[in-house]
Amino acid sequence: MLGAALGVTPAYRGLADALRLLIADGRLPAGTRLPSQRELTTALGVSRTTVTRAYAELEDRGYLSSRQGSGSVATLPGTPAGRRQGAALQRGLDRAEGDVIDLTCASMPAPPGTMAAYERALLALPGYLSGTGYHPLGLPELREALAQGYTARGLPTDPDQLMVTSGALAGLAVAGRALLSPGDRVLLESPTYPNAIDTLRHCGARPVALPMQRDGWDSSAAEATLRQTAPRAAYLIPDFHNPTGALMGDAQRARLGRALSGTHTVSVVDETMVDLSHDGDAAMPAPMAAHHGRSITLGGASKSFWGGLRVGWLRAPRDLMPALVTARLSLDLGSPVLEQLVLLDLLSHRNELLAARRTGMVAARDTLAAELRAQLPQWSFQPPAGGLSIWAELPNEVSTPLTVAADRRGVVLAPGAQFAVEGGLERFLRVPFAAHPPELLREAVRRVAAAWEDLGSDRPAQHRSSPLVA
Repeated sequence: MLGAALGVTPAYRGLADALRLLIADGRLPAGTRLPSQRELTTALGVSRTTVTRAYAELEDRGYLSSRQGSGSVATLPGTPAGRRQGAALQRGLDRAEGDVIDLTCASMPAPPGTMAAYERALLALPGYLSGTGYHPLGLPELREALAQGYTARGLPTDPDQLMVTSGALAGLAVAGRALLSPGDRVLLESPTYPNAIDTLRHCGARPVALPMQRDGWDSSAAEATLRQTAPRAAYLIPDFHNPTGALMGDAQRARLGRALSGTHTVSVVDETMVDLSHDGDAAMPAPMAAHHGRSITLGGASKSFWGGLRVGWLRAPRDLMPALVTARLSLDLGSPVLEQLVLLDLLSHRNELLAARRTGMVAARDTLAAELRAQLPQWSFQPPAGGLSIWAELPNEVSTPLTVAADRRGVVLAPGAQFAVEGGLERFLRVPFAAHPPELLREAVRRVAAAWEDLGSDRPAQHRSSPLVA
């Protein structure tokens, strides 16, 4: 790649642009030592002046830092030394950002290749600039690609059954506005994704809890709860459930689908974790909508690719689409065209990107599990087969006090109660593992273990507002 860049005139600019793309795309991670000017001059067969001017341009643009004794190091513009991306969702933290490790976000950094996808999307963007830019259903070519994905998974889908949204949570808001009237009951697993609870409450729903078991779902309890409450809708996460990581099998999906049909309940199925199996060879169950026709399926780019894309989608039966479109137009008029083009590009490289993501996820999961076992042997958990977090059970009901103690140690945690539909879950804690490198995970567990020891002191717990969770 660097050799081809030298065909650009002037050569130093081509070399600088090629290195910039490698750094911005994550293929040369920030902090990586670059070859010395002499080494690169020899390797590429160019003049020292070409390399010197290329490095100077990179430094001027914030992609390179020269350090006495350590040479030239790749950096990212706008990121001061020592600053971490943790605590991005936190407000009012009273300590320096660089000292905080945020364990509230079950997500990953952008994969290598994202910057290249943006650059290819920018090349395609001029073809859309002559239009208004409003696409309430989404770009037709993106909907076609998503429809093909569902069909390949055993759920025949046409593009007119799809709507592109500004993230999966926005899709849930659209579904809630279309389906629910104030006071309608909605069944939710407990624990579940906290932002989903809040979104449905804002739609006027009355949440009804379906308690999760250690190994997943209790089908008999689900059937009984559906019969007793007859909810208008059910929000479910059957694919690597957030936060437990459980995966619902086909037989259980079919049984639950029959129970949902018996009470005329529409299921809103969150599939944002469906790509995150830790075993690339494992066969996945058919989508829940294949077992229950009255299903609205939510998907998104945030967990598979990058949260910064803010592109999601929903797939629904045709007869529900008019109500969903009306609801969507009362919230916004469409998702950004550029980000839709980026997602379309990433989907064309889906298999190789997800394979690389899987390697990183498994390594991070195993690192966290090993550290928890070594430093907090009192805790119990089952390493998940997919997803981005470990759902740990504590010896007693101290999840909220632990988050307060951890906050003093520079780690931000979300207490188990935040994932509860109707209260409780103080014996549990979600610990995400994919947002940070291994050394930071080890440091985080070391601090949490120290906070756990702090709970034995006589210091009273201090109130802390609930953190935002992703």
